[in-house]
Amino acid sequence: MGLVVQKYGGSSVADAEGIKRVAKRIVDAKRNGNQVVVVVSAMGDTTDELIDLAEQVSPIPAGREFDMLLTAGERISMALLAMAIKNLGHEAQSFTGSQAGVITDSVHNKARIIDVTPGRIRTSIDEGNIAIVAGFQGVSQEGKNITTLGRGGSDTTAVALAAALDAEVCEIYTDVDGVFTADPRVVKKAKKIDWISFEDMLELAASGSKVLLHRCVEYARRYDIPIHVRSSFSGLRGTWVSNEPQGDQKVEHAIISGVAHDVSEAKVTVVGVPDKPGEAAAIFRAIANAEVNIDMVVQNVSAASTGLTDISFTLPKSEGRKAIDALERAKGTIGFESLRYDDQIAKISLVGAGMKTNPGVTAGFFEALSDAGVNIELISTSEIRISVVTRADDVNEAVRAVHTAFGLDSDSDEAVVYGGTGR
Repeated sequence: MGLVVQKYGGSSVADAEGIKRVAKRIVDAKRNGNQVVVVVSAMGDTTDELIDLAEQVSPIPAGREFDMLLTAGERISMALLAMAIKNLGHEAQSFTGSQAGVITDSVHNKARIIDVTPGRIRTSIDEGNIAIVAGFQGVSQEGKNITTLGRGGSDTTAVALAAALDAEVCEIYTDVDGVFTADPRVVKKAKKIDWISFEDMLELAASGSKVLLHRCVEYARRYDIPIHVRSSFSGLRGTWVSNEPQGDQKVEHAIISGVAHDVSEAKVTVVGVPDKPGEAAAIFRAIANAEVNIDMVVQNVSAASTGLTDISFTLPKSEGRKAIDALERAKGTIGFESLRYDDQIAKISLVGAGMKTNPGVTAGFFEALSDAGVNIELISTSEIRISVVTRADDVNEAVRAVHTAFGLDSDSDEAVVYGGTGR
């Protein structure tokens, strides 16, 4: 008997019919001889609706109470799913993240998993039950407060449980048939990828691909847990994410794995920074002390006449206010002239392990953007990724142009998005 961890996203359990459809799929896996652990997200847009409600009550909700509110969504869906499974004649037990042994640090709204102690889950499945776990949440090691893992945290919950339970596979069910060469909501001719390495998937996830969270892939790579991304709305084979191809998978060694985009970032420019040792360190120490994550960083050439330079960096829009406040407090120490904040930007990334051995990829990328009339504001590269920042209004056209330029368009049916609002 194998052990399988399945995760179902909000669009898969958006309503009663969706919950019953998911319950049938879970029961089928159980009948096939597997022990089954299920991680479930909140129904549909429940989390977004709870966030909206909190912001109406308090512009800056207290972290502890905000987490307590947001975890209600997953508790609703896990209980309903357990009821639906029992209605099909199988035993199921639901568990919160705390009950499942998901131990985190004490950072509210974006906690990191420290450990998973799944004793109650192991006991439940050994007794013949299907275990249903609320994703996205845990309990802090110090203080025993309820915490949430941030956007996409249910994926991380699923992979962490799969590692702790030594599962054969972690199946991530969503509203598309797998990982595509671009977001099928933007590029209708995007191709489904049959297999992708952890390395490439990490870059796509970090660059804005919404199918898997970066931390989830990172966790899976660390513990070598194969991930199978597939749709809960169809019976089609999805995309395998692993170190090596699984079983009889036929893998084309493409130069480019895909094009990702991200419209959730903003750009901060620190204007008039003295060009001397220690200034950049002081800027980014202030940002780090505010617990703000940054992405791309660019420093301009110093002006000879003034000895001043500008430093630009990107960060999540949600952390823009914290970053600006932190820099304003440090202005007297650092000595810059002013700050500029721009949240109407988008990041477009070309990802593929093959690009490091194929000259001309960079030129082709920039030519495609130029032909589409898209202006580039920032550039960042790694061995297997090229990222640029453009205007947010240009992002969809830019993604489609790059996707076509690198021969990624499919000749067959358009990619299907079965559900979800994309919110």
